[in-house]
Formats: sequence, structure tokens, C-alpha cells
Amino acid sequence: MSAIKIHLDAAELAAVERLAKSLGVEPEDIAFAGLNRVMLQADDAEAQKDIQQTRDWRKDNLPLWSDSAGSIHAYESMPDEESRPRRRKT
Repeated sequence: MSAIKIHLDAAELAAVERLAKSLGVEPEDIAFAGLNRVMLQADDAEAQKDIQQTRDWRKDNLPLWSDSAGSIHAYESMPDEESRPRRRKT
């Protein structure tokens, strides 16, 4: 079997692990489900644009669903606040 490695920040991994635990699945199942959704929509121009934009902003930012993405302390060089779940608005 081939493999694709996904490198996650600690705040990203914590959110994925928490979701997996709440669903009774493994973090790898979350990753595969996300890949499955993207691949099923890959011919859509908006999906393609989102993939490209996500690659670009991820270099310097955490996603909204990660544990400390919205922390003002990250911008003020202060310690992060206590981790708490965050949900992306859809």
C-alpha cells in the first residue's frame, strides 16, 4: 500500500484527534474522508481554487478549525490560551 504523509501542527492534530475520538474512528479515517470529499469535487473550479489557496495560506497560518487559530496571543508573541475546540463556520 502506498502512503501520503500529512504534516500537522500540534493544534491541528489535537482537533483531528478530538473529532476522531468523538466519532469512534481513527485520525486517519478523518484524513481519508476529507481526501475523498475533495477528490469527488476535484473537477469543480471552486474546489480547485480552494486547494491552491489553502496551500498558499497554510505556510503561515493555522486553519480555523485548529485549537489556537483564533488566539490573539499568537499575533502578540504571547503564550497561547488554553486549547479549546473551534468549529469552522459553513
